[in-house]
Amino acid sequence: MSSYTEQANGVFPSVCSLDCPDQCGLLVHKQDHRIVKIEGDPSHPVTQGAICNKVRNMTARIYDEKRLQYPLRRTGPKGSGQFERISWEEAVEEITSRWKKLIAEEGPESILPYSFYGNMGRINTEGMGRRFFNRMNASRLIYSICEAAGTVGYGFTMGGSYGVDPEDTVHAKVIIMWGINAVSTNMHQVTLAEKARKNGAKVVVIDVHRNRTAKWGDWFIPIQPGTDAALALGMMHVLFDEHLVDEAFMKRYTVGHEELREHVKTYTPEFVSAITGVPAEDIVGLARMYGTVDGAAFIRIGNGPQHHDNGGMTTRTISCLPALTGQWLKKGGGAIKGNGGHLALNRSALERSNLKPRDAVHPRSINMNLIGSALLELERPISSLYVYNANPAVVAPQAGKVREGLAREDLFTVVHELFMTETAKYADIVLPATSAFENTDLYSSYWHHYVQIQEPVIAPYGESKSNADVFRLLAQAMGYGDDALRDGDLAMIDQALDNPNNPNLQGITAALLQERQFAKAEVKPILPGKLRTPSGRIELYSASMERQGFPALPTYVPLVDDGPYPFLFIPTANHNFLNSTFSHNGKHAAMEKSPKLYMNAADAGSLGILDGDAVRVWNGRGECELTAVVGEDVLPGVVVSQGLWADGAARKAVVNALTPDRVADMGQGATFFSGRVGVARAV
Repeated sequence: MSSYTEQANGVFPSVCSLDCPDQCGLLVHKQDHRIVKIEGDPSHPVTQGAICNKVRNMTARIYDEKRLQYPLRRTGPKGSGQFERISWEEAVEEITSRWKKLIAEEGPESILPYSFYGNMGRINTEGMGRRFFNRMNASRLIYSICEAAGTVGYGFTMGGSYGVDPEDTVHAKVIIMWGINAVSTNMHQVTLAEKARKNGAKVVVIDVHRNRTAKWGDWFIPIQPGTDAALALGMMHVLFDEHLVDEAFMKRYTVGHEELREHVKTYTPEFVSAITGVPAEDIVGLARMYGTVDGAAFIRIGNGPQHHDNGGMTTRTISCLPALTGQWLKKGGGAIKGNGGHLALNRSALERSNLKPRDAVHPRSINMNLIGSALLELERPISSLYVYNANPAVVAPQAGKVREGLAREDLFTVVHELFMTETAKYADIVLPATSAFENTDLYSSYWHHYVQIQEPVIAPYGESKSNADVFRLLAQAMGYGDDALRDGDLAMIDQALDNPNNPNLQGITAALLQERQFAKAEVKPILPGKLRTPSGRIELYSASMERQGFPALPTYVPLVDDGPYPFLFIPTANHNFLNSTFSHNGKHAAMEKSPKLYMNAADAGSLGILDGDAVRVWNGRGECELTAVVGEDVLPGVVVSQGLWADGAARKAVVNALTPDRVADMGQGATFFSGRVGVARAV
């Protein structure tokens, strides 16, 4: 354990553990062994001491009276939240004895781990847990609920998750925030954009909702959901038609620019306007702004557009734009969808897929977006579920189906959590989890180029244990004697950082991070150089896509028909939660106030809905009740909610009861934003 935990008073370095691109450096203040204040670390080169309200008020979460302190066994019906206290020894014995019996009778595939990035620490998210379930040869989870579709689409164009260094974007003269509410979800990109603004930059925001970022930007362009690819293609039409492209750049660094030039001739501003709802003159004006800028243009591609049926192709299409005008050779120019490729760890060493028994068959894979269907419909059923770093009863699509699956009496469920979440209420065994401030872990941003270490600042809360420590206990009780299941946290950090395929991390070790707290990877500009695409160039035309059954050129593909309901429903992020994290804490819920539904005034008027009315929102998958916010913040035919609210924190506000569990065109990604709903005043 870190020496920090032994010191009763002082200020100690830390890092934000949230699933957020900014991954801020923190300073934690302690008095009498308790955290009393959290502030930003001004020495961090990117985040520079600025942090969000979520983290500034994190102390309320760490010491929330509802936080779990010891293991629990269910005593009442599933979902009732009725439990009794048990010891860790009893909990481990019950879990492993049940698993040994299931493995003997049904095979290891009857057990499924379900996790995501409730804590972004790589050791406690991707390390010991994945080693443990690889050794067991349990069913594999496809981690596709967040960025999967867009990552695949961007990769077809650029060869992987490689973008511009965000620190360089202060030099951009045009900044497009495309489908990202950065004020709430990437605040330091906003800070960098503000610095660029002082040097004359203009900020354009393209989104389905006039959110905080849209109100902050210089030009807000509202767009019909799921039509972003059409807008990008309309911009390309204008760029080619008005000779605003960089012919020399395209000839040297791209594949397929001539085919693309011909392809986009049909995407006239008038044609695209009819699809997107963006006026033709705005399409022309945006393209001209992008193509004639005196300096660099930068596009921050958000997660929003990729959460549609066509999400992969949409991101692939937007990612082609910087190549047309040669932005990748301009300081601060280009795009960021994600920068995780620059900091790629040694996943093989971290997860140890080679731990599975030699004679074992390859286990089945289950898409986390389809967990409801998987729990209810598989011919070979899931008989046990182990959930950590996730809350699928609220976060997964078709929440009603998920809860029906979790309610199965024959499903043995274990949940390792900080709070009695909606998922935990369905568990047979609940284990108390440490917060990130109580762990040793490695953090690598998927936006900036820094890796950071977290060393424990406080002792474990109550009887709580880290993910890694629990899996070590379970491995021992299961009789797994593999050395890799006994590795310490610092050893695993060194193993993860030692990646021969990523020279950017060379020289960065656990010891170096302990000395410095953070270190910047040695990332070279994407160009000039060879990309990791098949051609080594930016692929405007992708033969790989064609072989996989996709259009080889960027193409607008309409959304799937989701039924006869009149409104497209976009359940996006709010300002004070991160998915369902913080929704269980009174402080953060009070800051967010209440769950709302944003409606266009014309739509509300036709339904007799007034601002502030309680409204029922429904479709064939479920229903919820929200408070109407009536105005001009969304286009007609679109309704937007913000935030995933905890059960009991608000009335019938489980918005993911309405979302489809279809998978997107690429990466088996989620389609949260492609559902349709009806809306009426609540009775």
